[in-house]
Amino acid sequence: MLLRVYDRMYSGLNKVLIFKSSAQRAHDTIIAILRLVERFPFSIPLAQAIRSFISQDCQITVGGVILSRPLILAAGLVKGDGFNDEETALNEVQASGRNILPGCRIMPALVGPTEFGSFTRSPRPGNQGPVFWRQARSRSLQNRVGLKNPGARAAAAFLGMRKAQLPEEFGINIAVSPGVHDIDQQERDVIESLEFFLHEGLLPTWFTLNLSCPNTEDDPLGHQLEAETRRLCGAFIKRLEQGSLAIPLWVKISPGLAAEQYHALVRIFSDVGVKAVVATNTLPKPSPEDPGQIAGLGGGGLFQSTLEAVTHLREEIIRSNAALDIIACGGILDGASFQEYRELGVKAAQYWSALVYRGPLAAALIESELVGYEYEYEAVHSESLA
Repeated sequence: MLLRVYDRMYSGLNKVLIFKSSAQRAHDTIIAILRLVERFPFSIPLAQAIRSFISQDCQITVGGVILSRPLILAAGLVKGDGFNDEETALNEVQASGRNILPGCRIMPALVGPTEFGSFTRSPRPGNQGPVFWRQARSRSLQNRVGLKNPGARAAAAFLGMRKAQLPEEFGINIAVSPGVHDIDQQERDVIESLEFFLHEGLLPTWFTLNLSCPNTEDDPLGHQLEAETRRLCGAFIKRLEQGSLAIPLWVKISPGLAAEQYHALVRIFSDVGVKAVVATNTLPKPSPEDPGQIAGLGGGGLFQSTLEAVTHLREEIIRSNAALDIIACGGILDGASFQEYRELGVKAAQYWSALVYRGPLAAALIESELVGYEYEYEAVHSESLA
């Protein structure tokens, strides 16, 4: 009942206040709020208390880990500030003590499992000008942030200094550097990024290797090549095994690939030991302000493309009996959309656009809306047994 009241209140707030400003301004305001509230010691236990009050954690095994709930806040919100160079980013961490990763404490406390990043080997300032747009009718978002982030070294240093304050479960998303097409350099960048986090003693619940970054000027469409995928995933897993680290690797891929490409990816992931595939990243589309610029489409507008990708992935997983889980990511805005993925065997999913359209308690709302589907499934299952 409380969640229904909250849902109506937030919907009204969107109409009279939040959606009156641009998506860019609203996003900037949220980041400023996250940075502010993390300055107060009471904010974290308060967020944890709210989470405990409105929803009950449950254990779900997926992708080689046990999660407290099936919905994960996707990479993209807790990714940090952008910088032009590594020296400046490190100085902000070590000398000024600035919070370069706003949300890394408050969001997991409030919503549960959260993926940090994406982080690239070197810092990226991101694209200039407006980089966020809303499409309220389809409950979609578009962005061309451009992988804005402080770089893996500075992010690792920041989190390493705050290990005692980190949540019990979180993921770290490492992205291949856009514009780097030499496979040897790609591998060096990815492994060096991983090394920075391991050197700081950071052992996340899972790592995600992001092989699809469509919102950058230097690699606007993203790409997955079989040879590169096999080599990068294999090198990542080999480094974890060398350290005797039982941290699973998930891989995030693009929407809009051919069925044969998804089938090939499943075979590669199965061969090298990837535990889960995150399907999918945003869909490259012309930005609302400039048709010559690419902006990634997420939310409701991404749902059908992601559903098709998940269908193709599942086909090959079943055919080859691959030990690979699918983490759905695309248009999960309510219980009905999540249920469509679950009918394809998906046990866990990532979300972000739902935060905009349903607020900070979106995950709890979506999970509460699944209750009716649970009863329906049990009834049908009982009848089939009878």
